[in-house]
Amino acid sequence: MDERYDSYCAADRLFYDSLGSAVAQPTFPAAERPIPTGWRREPLDDWLIYAPDGGSLPQQGWKIHVSAGLANAERVLDAVWAYCVPRGLSFKFLRGPRTLLLRNSKYAARAASGKFITVYPRDDAELELACKELDELLAGESGPYILSDLRYGAGPVYVRYGGFAARYCHSPDGQVVPAIEDDAGALVPDRRDPVFHVPSWVTLPDFLGAHLAARSANSTDEVPYRIDRVIHFSNGGGLYVGRDLRTDTEVVLKEARPHAGLDADGTDAVARLAREAAALRQLADLPQVPGVHDEFTLGEHRFLALEFIEGRPLNKVLVDRYPLIDADATDDDRATYARWARHIHEQVEALVAEIHARGLVYGDLHLFNIMVRPDDTVALVDFEVAAPIAGHRRPGLRNQGFAAPRDRTGPAVDRYALACLRLALFLPLTQLVRLAPREGGAPCRHHRRQLPRATVLPRSGRRGDHRLPPETAPTPHGRTSAPATGRHCGTGCARRSWPAPRPSGTTGSSPATSSSSAAAASTSPTGPPESCTRSPRAAPDAGPNTRTGWCGGRPPPRRAPAAASTTGCTASRTPSNTWAADRTRWTCSTSACGNPGTGWTTAWRAGCPGSPSTWPSWPGAPGTRRCATPRGGPPSGSSTSSRTTRAPTSAADGTRTPGCCAAGPGRR
Repeated sequence: MDERYDSYCAADRLFYDSLGSAVAQPTFPAAERPIPTGWRREPLDDWLIYAPDGGSLPQQGWKIHVSAGLANAERVLDAVWAYCVPRGLSFKFLRGPRTLLLRNSKYAARAASGKFITVYPRDDAELELACKELDELLAGESGPYILSDLRYGAGPVYVRYGGFAARYCHSPDGQVVPAIEDDAGALVPDRRDPVFHVPSWVTLPDFLGAHLAARSANSTDEVPYRIDRVIHFSNGGGLYVGRDLRTDTEVVLKEARPHAGLDADGTDAVARLAREAAALRQLADLPQVPGVHDEFTLGEHRFLALEFIEGRPLNKVLVDRYPLIDADATDDDRATYARWARHIHEQVEALVAEIHARGLVYGDLHLFNIMVRPDDTVALVDFEVAAPIAGHRRPGLRNQGFAAPRDRTGPAVDRYALACLRLALFLPLTQLVRLAPREGGAPCRHHRRQLPRATVLPRSGRRGDHRLPPETAPTPHGRTSAPATGRHCGTGCARRSWPAPRPSGTTGSSPATSSSSAAAASTSPTGPPESCTRSPRAAPDAGPNTRTGWCGGRPPPRRAPAAASTTGCTASRTPSNTWAADRTRWTCSTSACGNPGTGWTTAWRAGCPGSPSTWPSWPGAPGTRRCATPRGGPPSGSSTSSRTTRAPTSAADGTRTPGCCAAGPGRR
């Protein structure tokens, strides 16, 4: 895979493209300047190339790179422009601050990070002079260290031997890569590794010898640690397993590069490492959080030595244990996995609550940051975006499959990620659900057929919000709902036991009929739901509150139509879950709406039977409905208005249950 793909992800949510060609973006003021007289300009992807007319360059040679950060980029660019144009030196630069941010972001290509401006000297003499004068001109300016280059002095000037012209060849593994010509005239890969490299047939200019010696002076021998293996590299630094030579203690060494590894807020890896150290010290009493062993600096890089946690990341454990990718898995295997997954989630949920109790938001909960020890206990790692609850802002670095919507801050960020974790443990497609939150029903239904009934899957909702209420969910009124007894389906409703059947023949035309039906229902058995099914589209007269689909499996048995008690209104069977108290639906000439105190559908118009006080109720009907009613509910004998209201549904025990529309899944 081409690791440069990350720079093409920001152009669009669904498609890869270059920022330079795909979307309008802010540019540096220099990019809007008139082209100097006698010069030409050529855009190339994210770059703008400037060269004098009639000038010529060699096919390859030593080139100069100038580094800069977001804060000083315009100043550095103005200085290099003013230097190169009078001297006829060809150069190019990244056209805008967004591109510069992405090139220096945490997961950008390490070899390309820091390269803001490229200057093309015509020969070694011009190379030496330009390095010297640019180093003096840019003294005191900072920028990310360019790993593929040799640094000139202590400033933002770097050099590397490579191609000037766009030539390509095949690498040993068959990829098409930039090329340079070797001493035999054959094209070979132009190596752009995150380490300085001089081709074997090229001689390092003498004036660069001292700078190469200075680069080699930094050594891990200066610190009392030995690095045994690499866990991970990013543009922000490395993560290593090492050993403290003083105490023979195994540790994890976390490296941070200054001005590199930027997050969406422009914060660099060094600032995040300091934030992580402070957070870990605040949580030092929690055994599920790694302890801080040491902090030190090597060269300009900052290091944090952490307690080594024996275990594996949850994403790897999940792959090994997930039963739905095993063709030989049995019902017992699936049940065992479901118990294990719930146990893992309960531990993480409790740990996050402890973090909140200590005044912090974790902010980066996802499968990669949860360590599972050999005894199946968990620990959390990577606290670099942890922040105090007071004044909390959205993290600038996050896993998109677990990232909360933009309106969430504080502990709500972690609670959203916990819901995503519950989904990921049973249906590891959180990235896809985020792209199309309303399309989660189909895979959810498939997994409900495969996994035990005790599995709880989050519902998908508006704006990518697939929140999963806890077993006892708080309501907007501060009351709690009855515990859920089943799963959630992808269309938005809790899977609960279906209400007890009501006696046939009731029309809900009088309070006495309604109450007697309720009494009968309370003694009737409740049948377990078996599936989560979308029903046919509701009839046009069903109104805005009768969205299709029922939650909780099969609908109640259909009854014969009850007789209408008023001319102009009829009661009829319906193919979907839009049942009245007697499992019929009143069909009238205006839109349908239910009693604000219940979750069941009744329609009316002028002359329809009953009034709000006599509309039938249904014990235990869960949900929050969305329907069109006048203010205060429709009076008897009136038509509906277009005002949209939401009313919580009362259950038989007087509690209120959010999140379900009894006439079909609702939106919140």
